[in-house]
Amino acid sequence: MLIGIDLGTTNSAVAIWQDEAPQLVPNALGEVLTPSAVSIDADGQTLIGQAALERMATHPADTVTSFKRFMGTSRTVKLGKRTFAPDELSALVLMALVSDVEAQTGTRPHEAVITVPAYFNDRQRKATRRAGELAGLEVKRLINEPTAAALAFGLATRGDREPFLVFDLGGGTFDVSVVEMFDGIVEVRASGGDNRLGGDDFNHALISLMEPRIDPHGLLKTIPADRRAAQLFQAAERTRRRLSETDKAEFAVALADQRLTAQVTADEFEQAASDLIARLRDPVARALRDCAIDAASLSEIVMVGGSTRMPVVRRALTRMFGRFPNATVHPDHAVALGAAIQAGLLSRGDGLDEIRITDVCPFTLGVDSAQKDARGTLLTGLFSPIIDRNTPVPVSRIETYQTVSDNQRQLEFEIYQGESREVSGNIALGKLSVPIPPRPAGEITADVRFSYDSSGLLEVDVTIPSSGLTRNLVIVSEDDRSDAMGLEQRRAALAKLKFHPREATENITLMARAERCYEGCIGDERQMVGRWIADFTGALERQDPRQISEGRQQLAGLLDQIDLHAPL
Repeated sequence: MLIGIDLGTTNSAVAIWQDEAPQLVPNALGEVLTPSAVSIDADGQTLIGQAALERMATHPADTVTSFKRFMGTSRTVKLGKRTFAPDELSALVLMALVSDVEAQTGTRPHEAVITVPAYFNDRQRKATRRAGELAGLEVKRLINEPTAAALAFGLATRGDREPFLVFDLGGGTFDVSVVEMFDGIVEVRASGGDNRLGGDDFNHALISLMEPRIDPHGLLKTIPADRRAAQLFQAAERTRRRLSETDKAEFAVALADQRLTAQVTADEFEQAASDLIARLRDPVARALRDCAIDAASLSEIVMVGGSTRMPVVRRALTRMFGRFPNATVHPDHAVALGAAIQAGLLSRGDGLDEIRITDVCPFTLGVDSAQKDARGTLLTGLFSPIIDRNTPVPVSRIETYQTVSDNQRQLEFEIYQGESREVSGNIALGKLSVPIPPRPAGEITADVRFSYDSSGLLEVDVTIPSSGLTRNLVIVSEDDRSDAMGLEQRRAALAKLKFHPREATENITLMARAERCYEGCIGDERQMVGRWIADFTGALERQDPRQISEGRQQLAGLLDQIDLHAPL
């Protein structure tokens, strides 16, 4: 059985594809949302979900939440006598969800589609895969959370959609994706996000506002710091939820025989969270800019994630786009339902034969490079992009590099993922070295090709044209390495993309037609055709399929006009 799992920062959920529809699976308490919380009791028993969350205020040293924020890092947490890594804690939550499915269906699932924030980097995605493996699952696919939400939204509406924006604000992460639906295809045009922005941050903003009000004399400082933090956080969570329904709420913390309280209004909360609200704008602007879509042309603003219930967020969205967002999709359920739809697609479930998904590369991929400044000083450690973020996948891109020093005997390419100008600010993925004959600087060149697919497989090919020497590196998760047959199939699919767009038959044919037209014209008309050719050549060099397709159609149409008015 293949299941879909939303592994969330605050809550997690699991769904299955059944009776031609995605179905959420309830836990032992009858709830479809399971808190992403783990606790160890005095007997050493591991508690997961609501039972663990209930112990947060009384046993904070033995309870942990929000560990999804630390996926892909070396941070650990000690609970009782054991030390846990973030992927191990996530595995415990996954095992609980798997047990819920077994209790509901009588069958224990061994395969899963797991959702991740669109802005999770390579390390975080690999950590999520490891969590699935530790839970006894074969992770068939990692799917971006906004993509999963778009699937749920698309299946509910059952129709073509002009580009719409999925705004996903959860407990610990924020994602935004621009999506288009047509002819049974769900196409992600661009994604952006912030892995350190979510409902937890709004809780901390509320704590900073209210702690001085409820405790002007510092009474809370008489209790242990971890317990004080847990009580304040839970009080903030309760108050924030009430402010989603009313204009005023009570912030209250119990201290021995005292109850510390104060009132807070929605306007005061909005002011306290103003910096967080401002941070919501940048990922939205970046995603729209990357796919060259104006905010006014979006057909819908679809809200996902429990934190979008906050009126302060909805007001911010309304101001940002000048219209009310779409609230028809359940903010807490959409991602899990979308994961189940993806599971149904992989299992070829009934009712899903015509749906296909395209996604984008969430981060820029490139190599470490060096260049000389105006004074001739060699600057090293600079990031040279090869595949830009938000490029549709699967994709293959090629760039040419040359030696920078006399008599170099090898070219070394370190591969990185990220957006920083200096490679020290990006994620290192691997390294590839190629021997070269000693020659003057700039005389030896290397063609570096990156090929990347939707599951995170990155294949790097380096070719030295002067010698014909080639080197290849495959960067893939350990889970994928164990599936040798599947890996080879995916590499074969990428191999079909390994050509420059200028080598495509349709582009060669069109360029030949344009050159013929140029030769047949004179004066201003010839210069005009020359500019058209230059524009299309630029699109080919940028290697963007959408720009090339649009440029090809435009050039063909312009050439039609020239041919139409040509003398017989």
